[in-house]
Amino acid sequence: MLDEKNILITGGTGSFGNAFIKYVCDNYKPKKIIVFSRDEMKQWEMAKLYPNSSALRFFIGDVRDKERLYRALTGVDFVVHAAATKIVPTAEYNPFECVKTNVLGAMNVIDASIDQKVKKVIALSTDKASSPINLYGATKLASDKLFTASNAYSGEHGTKFSVVRYGNVAGSRGSVIPFFNEIKNSGSLPVTDLRMTRFLITLEEAVKTVIFAFKEMIGSEIFVKKTPSVRILDLAKIIAPDCKINEIGLRPGEKLHEQLISADEASYTYEFNDYFKILSPLNKWDTCSKRTRGGKKVSHNFTYTSDDNNTWLEKSELSKWLEKIGS
Repeated sequence: MLDEKNILITGGTGSFGNAFIKYVCDNYKPKKIIVFSRDEMKQWEMAKLYPNSSALRFFIGDVRDKERLYRALTGVDFVVHAAATKIVPTAEYNPFECVKTNVLGAMNVIDASIDQKVKKVIALSTDKASSPINLYGATKLASDKLFTASNAYSGEHGTKFSVVRYGNVAGSRGSVIPFFNEIKNSGSLPVTDLRMTRFLITLEEAVKTVIFAFKEMIGSEIFVKKTPSVRILDLAKIIAPDCKINEIGLRPGEKLHEQLISADEASYTYEFNDYFKILSPLNKWDTCSKRTRGGKKVSHNFTYTSDDNNTWLEKSELSKWLEKIGS
């Protein structure tokens, strides 16, 4: 599907971008992969990893800059929108900047993609967008709504937009596993709340979910991969078994448990073997047979939360899982 195609990824030098580019280069033969991001040093470092690649291109640019996006998207077939202000406390203390990137940036990506006749766009979302209590989650919910609704904006034969929503990505910058590893020799490990749970997904699983969504999307869907939950206390004890656990209390905007599908979204959600699909009620897309085919509608009071999950990484499994991903 991606062979001989032009692909652009915003925020392409981040953890997801690095994993996505490696996976695509290893498994497909793209015509071009355009890395669109703000950090010239990260682009320089990434370029050194692919000295013989004829496909990789680098564009310095910001999703806030619509004109630069127009230029970068010329001739592009597929877009992965990964650029975002993501760290919860950073968003809380810099709210205007978060809105500019996560909401206005999303609008720019949508407009530029439609005008440049991009075929398909996948936007990355987060569990924090479901029933948000922090600004990051609120802006990502707004972004989700923008991308799903824009299928009406682009028209039946125009650019298709969908979303992939998942929880914590193991090993990504700013996530808990690298943080615990960095300070595990300090003798003390801060945990905000001993009861805390999270969804956990590997970078490779996140990448495969995006590629799967590109294949399956009709437009307007939010794809939610089924993923295991983990207790943060278990994670801390496995990574740093000799450390004292120091409970410090929830940070501004932080949830005790995360949610990928809310009860309000259940009315438009269908379950499949390995994933859920949240459909938009706009234009009756939630009852469209092309979008619902093969799925089973969830119960009206269904929620998908990290503390009430059918699948858990218990201590023994979690230890093996961490070894497998090379934590």
